Amino acid sequence: MTVTEPTTPTTEHLTIADAARALRDGTVTSVQLAEQAIAAADRLDDRVGTYISRYDETLLASAAAADADLAAGTDLGPLHGIPLGIKDIITTREGETTAQSLVLDRSWGQGDAVVVRRLREAGGLITGKLTTMEYAMGAPDPEKPFPIPRNPWNLDHWPGGSSSGTGSGVAAGMFLGGLGTDTGGSIRIPAMFCGISGLMPTFGRVPKSGCVPLGYSLDHIGPMARSAHDCAVLLQALAGYDASDLCAIDEPVPDYAAALTGDLTGLTIGVDRTSGADLAPYVDPALAPALDAAIAQLEAWGASVVDVTLPHYELTMASLWPINAGESGAYHRPDAQTRLADYARTIRLGLGSGTFFSGADYVQAQRVRRVATLAVAELFGQVDLVLTPSAWQGALSIADLTEGDSASWIRTVNTPYWDVTGHPVITVPIGFTGAGLPLGMQLAGRPFDEATVLRAADAFQRDTDWHLAVPAIAA
Repeated sequence: MTVTEPTTPTTEHLTIADAARALRDGTVTSVQLAEQAIAAADRLDDRVGTYISRYDETLLASAAAADADLAAGTDLGPLHGIPLGIKDIITTREGETTAQSLVLDRSWGQGDAVVVRRLREAGGLITGKLTTMEYAMGAPDPEKPFPIPRNPWNLDHWPGGSSSGTGSGVAAGMFLGGLGTDTGGSIRIPAMFCGISGLMPTFGRVPKSGCVPLGYSLDHIGPMARSAHDCAVLLQALAGYDASDLCAIDEPVPDYAAALTGDLTGLTIGVDRTSGADLAPYVDPALAPALDAAIAQLEAWGASVVDVTLPHYELTMASLWPINAGESGAYHRPDAQTRLADYARTIRLGLGSGTFFSGADYVQAQRVRRVATLAVAELFGQVDLVLTPSAWQGALSIADLTEGDSASWIRTVNTPYWDVTGHPVITVPIGFTGAGLPLGMQLAGRPFDEATVLRAADAFQRDTDWHLAVPAIAA
């Protein structure tokens, strides 16, 4: 399938902002939004593999309550009555968390995670638990009894991971937004591969209590939705200190929606078009013109653009692996010693190869991390944002992951760098490959300056509609 122009979104594919307006002007009800979400899942989920479990009954009951509250004058804000999906490594009160694994104890983490509780308090409705890679790492394993997530733009392709179901579900219209987690790119990769927007907040901005850990010092929870504006609305509900998370940082939370002025006058954006390109197995020819057009749009809104080079790029990317191997190995070691065969094949390989990193390797990687973070801070003394391609090509095929080199995806993306440094970064769609697969760009900002990141991404989307494109399977 080749996509040359985005298709017009239907009611099923509204942004959160559009749905919120429609709820308040009476042209749609929360029950109707919930029914549309359920109908989309009935029609598409067997092919796309978005859900691990669905909460249709409680979703409809919550939607009816949301409509009644709104009619009675109780308005909880822009998420009131909006259907949202939750990655299945984050706990919800409706049912168990599986982490898409045979290994995780099903009694683990009963009740709502902090972020889920905050979404409910803001009026959000939970549609169900969404597919992931096992424990948020590895690749799909057809030998295990879980859905193989697929890309709604082309079912032979991967939607990205590990927040696969959140990316595919938003793109396919099964819910209007949702939660992902990001340790090496797991919010931004599926957001980019599925043609939506995804924000990784600053490390410590959003509490992680109630989330199955992967890398203790690398994990982030963040929003995924059609637009940067929607991500801002979701982040408003999610952000803020909670004492239950030892990594949470008590930093004031600004009004993110108020920052979306569309005016980028005075902002300097550093553009790095090349770091990582020499490591990529393939660079799609559609990427460069799409990136140039996106940069021109940002300039049209008032931004100044300069060329930069991300400091210590290859060393920083490489440092992720001993850090993550040490931290995930500490979590999984007891189960890996007794239940290794129950893990997916790629997890077994990853846990095994991780044992070749020593404690000294972990410490050295953390030293590289510190040097890189200081160098990036110096770079942000010269620019307000850094722009890079999100990946060098569109989504890989399922066969590439299940039959070939299961780690091949890492050489196609530019995401892990920012997990190491902990800076906030968003990916937004900027066009399509010749084969009709989405392409994206990343915008990274200073720590706790998600507002500027969101402002630039929103300004770009005011003049473009790539984020509103709907896959043919879902139209």
